[in-house]
Amino acid sequence: MKRIALLGCTGSIGTQTLDVVNRHPEKFKVVGLAAGGRGSLLAEQIKQFRPAKVSLATAQAAQDLAAQGGFGYQPSFLQGPEGLLELATDPEVDLVIVATSGQHGFAPTLAALAAGKEVALANKEVLIMAGEMVTEAARASGTQLRPIDSEHSAIWQCLRGETFSGDRPAMPDGEENWSESNSKVHRLILTASGGPFRTFSREQMANVTVEQAMKHPNWNMGPKITIDSATLFNKGLEVIEAHWLFGLDYDKIDVVVHAESIVHSMVEFIDGSIKAQLGTPDMRLPIQYAIGYPERLANDYPRLDWTKLRELHFELPDTDRFPALRLAYEAGIKGATYPTVLAAADEEAVNFFHQRRISYLGIPELVERVLTRHTPIAHPNLEDIAEVDRWARAAAAEEAGRLAPV
Repeated sequence: MKRIALLGCTGSIGTQTLDVVNRHPEKFKVVGLAAGGRGSLLAEQIKQFRPAKVSLATAQAAQDLAAQGGFGYQPSFLQGPEGLLELATDPEVDLVIVATSGQHGFAPTLAALAAGKEVALANKEVLIMAGEMVTEAARASGTQLRPIDSEHSAIWQCLRGETFSGDRPAMPDGEENWSESNSKVHRLILTASGGPFRTFSREQMANVTVEQAMKHPNWNMGPKITIDSATLFNKGLEVIEAHWLFGLDYDKIDVVVHAESIVHSMVEFIDGSIKAQLGTPDMRLPIQYAIGYPERLANDYPRLDWTKLRELHFELPDTDRFPALRLAYEAGIKGATYPTVLAAADEEAVNFFHQRRISYLGIPELVERVLTRHTPIAHPNLEDIAEVDRWARAAAAEEAGRLAPV
């Protein structure tokens, strides 16, 4: 029985994680849940999974939910950043699933690693903002970082049995040194769906609405990641994540557009052989793989029907129409605090787009403006990252005021 703390339980990844847990009650027990809001959904989750501890973003939200009652038992209610840290380091927890968004996942991830917990990571910004610190923390504690992104999960699965004896994971775990073993890999190939505007011209993109951007053709995701998928910022962030997870330089990490989202990513080896991981576009599959590792658990999810799968298409991404991917590569290669600025400015830009303060094309334009203004800090510490994050968000707000609204 693996005991779980789920941070971000009411979001898209969080709810799908609980669906996986619910299907394997003999394998997993929910010890802690954390959410920023959506009290009614959280209340239902508490009733169903009966966690010992529940953390909310504010003291008022925790008090309101505690006063509501009706859970059939009395969980311990926590609040704020301290609540996340308590869940992440709870001695009764074996695996911490970080499905929060933005900077909220940063401190609990480091705390969980320091406490020797297994960590399944769905929060992109954690590795974007502090990949060096996080991977070093994983190595120091001998703890696994397990990716939940479908693309990184695919790469992880392709590498099993190739690089490590005993089928150890590709990520640093304190027992194997990936950086000394990756000479077998020629390149990683991350696949991108291309989003709903894959065939749009720049002129057509100028009139894209929030409602259009939220209609992803393949995946069921939250409001931020859905917009990031439409702009290809999501794929750019995944490139930076892959750099830290698998220890490869950026010139060995490629992106191809694959509209069907059947091939989730590939690894090309030095002999020219390519391994690909295929499956239906269902986030529960990489979630299940991450939390169930090293086991593969059975399920009744929809399967690929090879008799109906007639064609798979692949094409190079167009960074003129989708400059977000170019910006991510540039920020990753520059390093220092540029990726922190990239992630923070993008998060703010997506919020402004949802608020209709900037246009769809204004998202990468705003981020590029903020990156241009940044003075980088090499090898940042926690305080540096927090300060740069605050600066980037303030700069993004300034630049949003200079961009024409929709």
